[in-house]
Amino acid sequence: MAIDLIKEACQQGARESKACAVLEITCRTLRRWREQLRKEGVLSDRRMEAAQERIHPQALTAEEKQEVLDVCNSAEFGSLPPSQIVPILADRGRYLASESTFYRVLREAGQCNRRGRARAPKQTQRPQAWEASSPNRVWTWDITYMPTLVKGEFYRLYMAVDVYSRKIMGWEVHCEETAQHAAILIEKACMVHEITREQLVLHSDNGSPMKGVTMLGMLQKLGVVPSFSRPSVSDDNPYSESLFRTMKYCPKYPAKPFGTLDQAREWVLGFVTWYNNEHRHSGIRFVTPEQRHRRMDQELLATRSRVYEQAKAARPQRWKSRAVRNWSPVGTVWLNPTKEHRALLKSESA
Repeated sequence: MAIDLIKEACQQGARESKACAVLEITCRTLRRWREQLRKEGVLSDRRMEAAQERIHPQALTAEEKQEVLDVCNSAEFGSLPPSQIVPILADRGRYLASESTFYRVLREAGQCNRRGRARAPKQTQRPQAWEASSPNRVWTWDITYMPTLVKGEFYRLYMAVDVYSRKIMGWEVHCEETAQHAAILIEKACMVHEITREQLVLHSDNGSPMKGVTMLGMLQKLGVVPSFSRPSVSDDNPYSESLFRTMKYCPKYPAKPFGTLDQAREWVLGFVTWYNNEHRHSGIRFVTPEQRHRRMDQELLATRSRVYEQAKAARPQRWKSRAVRNWSPVGTVWLNPTKEHRALLKSESA
């Protein structure tokens, strides 16, 4: 018991106030405990009892609370929320309680539910976070439209990208959107890049080509782990979305629709060559995806860092106390990272 511990400490020379501080209580609390023990012979926690006995003078009475419940459960207001009920009553010259009090009374009675046909919001579980610490660990893929000369008709571009290096790993252009075309694309890409079983995670959205039986069967055959976005959440597949945005907004993208399927394929071939081998990607410290994929980025970025350090040494007044630009290589890349992973990545890039 705390009283006995404090008494023992005081007998050994400690001050009562210091002993109370160690137990994180005040001297006044100790005196109250001693007085209660002297009068009643036992200690009890009366804080909850006091809180329950203490009633605010402006609180609703039991009769008033029942009146609120009767109004909310009436045939007229049974399908309306308090935000609608309170103004209607005020228009009729009647005031029972505030809107927040209506909600509180309903909540205490276990009746604070959504009215009418409204459903409670669903808490959608976040997709699994995938770590890409090297090339060919995590790919994402998607399909985008390419306009044709016929209004309302489009060619479909199937494209897979490596999350670690941002390199385009495979692509095809077709007139239709099917799981068979998707399965062939992934099979070819895995063969070209020598993907072994259980090596690769392939992420996509929830479209029918992505979840078709043919596609899922191919992934099982190849030993590729499938991963899917949440329904209607494009942010779960950011690397493919970003790639398509880069493609359609680059200066090379034609201003007019594609005349034939071969013309569309020829243009995509040129874009992929440029993107993989010439485009300096901002997400990987402005090296090309091919350089990153071949692990050449570390040497290139080290050279850039030396150039900046030499420039600072030559003209230090231009930098003053500022550090040179961060050219350290990008490490692990995450797909759909958790809050902890985001904080870790932010600290590493700082």
